[in-house]
Amino acid sequence: MTTSPLISATFFEGANAIATRLANQKHTWVQLAIPDRVTYLRRCIDGVMAVAESWAEAACRAKGIAPNSPLAGEEWFVGPVATIRNLRLLIQALAADGHPQPVLSTRPSGQVVAQVFPDNWMDRLLWFGFRGEVWIQPGQLPSQGATYRQQRQGRVALVLGAGNISSIGPMDALYKLFVEDQVVMLKLNPVNDYLGPLLEQAFQSLREAGFFEVVYGGAELGRYLCHHPAVDTIHITGSQHTHDAIVWGSTPQEQTKRKAAKELLLSKPITSELGCVTPVLVVPGSWSETDIAFQARHVASMVAHNASFNCAAAQVVVTAQGWQQRQVFLDRLQRELAAIPSRQAYYPGAQQRYQTFLDHYPQAQALGSRTEQIVPWTVIPDLPPRPGEYALTQEAFCGVLAEVSLEAVDAREFLSQAVEFTNHQVWGTLSCTLLVDPVTEQAVATELDQAIADLRYGAIGVNVWTGVIYSLGSTTWGAFPGHPLADIRSGRGVVHNTYLFDHPQKSVVRAPFRIRPTPAWFANHKNLRQLAEQLLYFEAAPAARKLPGLVWAALQG
Repeated sequence: MTTSPLISATFFEGANAIATRLANQKHTWVQLAIPDRVTYLRRCIDGVMAVAESWAEAACRAKGIAPNSPLAGEEWFVGPVATIRNLRLLIQALAADGHPQPVLSTRPSGQVVAQVFPDNWMDRLLWFGFRGEVWIQPGQLPSQGATYRQQRQGRVALVLGAGNISSIGPMDALYKLFVEDQVVMLKLNPVNDYLGPLLEQAFQSLREAGFFEVVYGGAELGRYLCHHPAVDTIHITGSQHTHDAIVWGSTPQEQTKRKAAKELLLSKPITSELGCVTPVLVVPGSWSETDIAFQARHVASMVAHNASFNCAAAQVVVTAQGWQQRQVFLDRLQRELAAIPSRQAYYPGAQQRYQTFLDHYPQAQALGSRTEQIVPWTVIPDLPPRPGEYALTQEAFCGVLAEVSLEAVDAREFLSQAVEFTNHQVWGTLSCTLLVDPVTEQAVATELDQAIADLRYGAIGVNVWTGVIYSLGSTTWGAFPGHPLADIRSGRGVVHNTYLFDHPQKSVVRAPFRIRPTPAWFANHKNLRQLAEQLLYFEAAPAARKLPGLVWAALQG
C-alpha cells in the first residue's frame, strides 16, 4: 500500500532525523509543568478549529460523500468534533491535577464503579437520560494518573494510526502524550494520510517544540520504525494480523514457531486496539410498533455508519427464538437497512472480504446492487450459534450483518445464554450492545446487572451504539483486559480515559430505550452536518448561550 499521490513518503533518513529530534525532547516533556501542558492543549484546540472544515471535507472526498450533504456531518463528528472534545477533557483532567473527581460506588462484589458522564448540567441536558461509567478492575482501587506522576524517564511512542476514523490517530497520540507522558511519532495509515498536513497544522505547537511529529509510509516504514532504537513504545489501531506481524514475525510459519518458543520478534511495550465481531443482544420484551421501528433503525445505523468500516460496527444481531416479535423486528431491520443508500467501499480489501462471506453463506441476502465501488448491505439469516462459525470468528469490516437466535423464551433465559454465547463463541472483546425495553429492564434488573458484569467486553452500550463510547472521551476505549501477546484478539490497553484511571476494566454507557431527538449516529439524520458544526463550536468552549442553536439543530434531525 502506498501513500496518497499528494503526500511525500517519509524516507528512512528523514524518519531517523525525526526520531532523533523526538528522543532529544522526551526528557523535556516529562518535566513540563501542568500549566504549560494546558497551554499546548489550548493551542491544539485552536489548531483543530482552524482546520476543522478542511479536515471534514478531505475525509468526505476520500469516502465519496458530498461535503455539503447531511451525511458529511458524520465526518465532522468522527474527526474534529471528537478530537476537540478529547482535548477539552484533557484540559479538565490536568486542571484537576490529574484527579478529576468521578462519582464512585461499590458493587456487592467489591468492584468499584466510577460515574464519569455526564459531569455537568449542560451535558445532562444535551444527553438527557444517559449515564457513562468506568468499571475498575476487581481488586484494584480507582487510582488516577499513576503513569503521569511516576514517569521520570522520557519515552518516544510510535503510534501506528488507523485508516478508517480520522480522529483515531490524533486521539491515540494525545493519550500517549498527556496520559502516558510520552512524545509521539504518528505514522498515518496510507488510507487516510491526506489528513497529515492538517494534523501537522493543528498540532503545530507540539511539533515546533519537538514533542509530536507525523510520518508517512506503508508497512515497510512501519516495520523499520518499530525496531528503531529511538522508539521506546508502540501503539497500534488495526488488525490482529498486523499486530502479530510486528510482534511475532511476518509469516504465519514464523509466528507459529516464535509463539511456540515464546520468542518475541519485538520485545518493546506495545498496546493495541484490534477490532471485534461486535454483537447486538436484543433482549426479548413487549415492544410497541414505534419501539420496533426505532431499534431497527438504530441497529441498521450501527451497520451503515462509515460504510461499516468500524471496529464497533454491528456484525451479529442475537435474538431469542421464543420472542414473539422476533420476526417482526428482523423484517423491519432488513427494511431499514435496505432504505439506507449504499456507501462507497473505500477501505482496501472490502470486496475480497465480502466475497469470502458470500462464499461461506450462499443464503446471504444483498439489499442492493454490488459494483466495483459498492459493497451492498447484506444480511445472513439464521446463522447457527455453533463454535467456529465463520461469521462469528471473522471481522467482516464491510456491510455484513448476521442474525443468530438462541433457544430462549424469556429475558432471564436469554441473558444467561447470550452472555455465555458471546463470551465464548463470538470473536473479540472490544464492544457489545444490549437493547432492552424499560419494562423488561425493571423486571430483570438483577439478571441484567449480572449480565453486564459478566460480559467480557471493554465497551458495553445499554440501548446505545458503542461508537458513542468511543466518542465521549471520558469513557475508556479498548479491549477487555487480559489478552496475552500470543492470543491478542481485540488488543491490550486503553485510550481516551480522560479521568486517567490506572486500572480500568470496561466502560458502560446506558441510554433511554427510545432516544430523543434523533441520535447523531443515525444514518438518515436530516440535519447532521449543521448539528455537527454547532457541536464543534460548543465542545471547543461550552457555554449556555450556545445551547439554543445546538438544540435547534438537533431537533431538525
